[in-house]
Amino acid sequence: MKKTREITPHEDYGFFGPDSITQKVWGHPAVPLMGIVRAVTIEELDPNLLAAVHNTGANYDRLDTRYARTVQYFAAVAFADSRTVAKMADVLVKIHSKAIGIEPVSGNRYDANDPDSQLWILITGWHSVLTAYETFGPGRLSDAEVEQFWAECAIAAEFQTCDPRAVPRTREAVRAYFEEWRPRLAASEATQRMMHHLLNGTNAILPRKGLLGLARPIANALVCRATIATLPRHMRRLADIRQSRVTDMVVIAIMRAMLAPAHRSRTLQRWILGILAPKVLPIMDPVWRGVPPVHPVVLTPAEARERYGYVKPAQAHLELRARQRARVFDDRQAPSDEGLIESQPILGTLG
Repeated sequence: MKKTREITPHEDYGFFGPDSITQKVWGHPAVPLMGIVRAVTIEELDPNLLAAVHNTGANYDRLDTRYARTVQYFAAVAFADSRTVAKMADVLVKIHSKAIGIEPVSGNRYDANDPDSQLWILITGWHSVLTAYETFGPGRLSDAEVEQFWAECAIAAEFQTCDPRAVPRTREAVRAYFEEWRPRLAASEATQRMMHHLLNGTNAILPRKGLLGLARPIANALVCRATIATLPRHMRRLADIRQSRVTDMVVIAIMRAMLAPAHRSRTLQRWILGILAPKVLPIMDPVWRGVPPVHPVVLTPAEARERYGYVKPAQAHLELRARQRARVFDDRQAPSDEGLIESQPILGTLG
């Protein structure tokens, strides 16, 4: 009881209640491991996204921070209260305003706030999490659950600059989406280097000292191999990744067995998150401990925008985005850090 009283309750249920498919899937311990790693790895096959990430160097210099922020944002969308998510979504547009420039292979301009790029990130993230849940967790969802999952993904789309109506709603529609994207995928040397780096990101995230330091190479090998086991063959070829079908089957079986106890134990889940992304614990603890929110209601994104005074992300901070484009494309200067600075009290420092 003492621990429960120390937990700060959420203001409300946010945008997905406790009976949602979103919380069922995103709450599985495979998500912060293979789910997120798979998502950020596949994303790099978009040349524009690769250029945006590669130019910052952050995935090489601060992979642990980047990973923790990614987990924090997705966990907030699924589990945090509406005020927290609405603020994060608004700040995210500012952060992405800096990620603009010239894609070196095509010579075309890229913009991280582009709706197509944002939809690619959204669908890749939610599909990767669903894949991790079904591969390493309880198994396949029913068709009705899958349709509900993607309908809820369309709600999450309202926190990015993409059009919620563009979100596919069935397994078949999701497969069609990725097939449509397939001709647009590309892998330069920079892409392959980045994907291999991300697949081995456990080395950068886990502590280097103590018992965890000793286990770090084994943990990295398991997460890396298990994530690869979920990748389609054509993506492996692009990334120059080789792994046999036998290895796929063996590592999937190992990870299923290892994650089954964690799925049943909040203590183990809390321990895992405490290592990987400790800032996520205040988001998850009220849910795990059954602490009801101050206002037990689920809001729509439109209700939250009206309540907190935000506009849709696609229309947010247009002046800042225009200034950034002028700095980069007209004046040939580096974009400003305005969005990054504002994000730090919400998502933590970049150090």
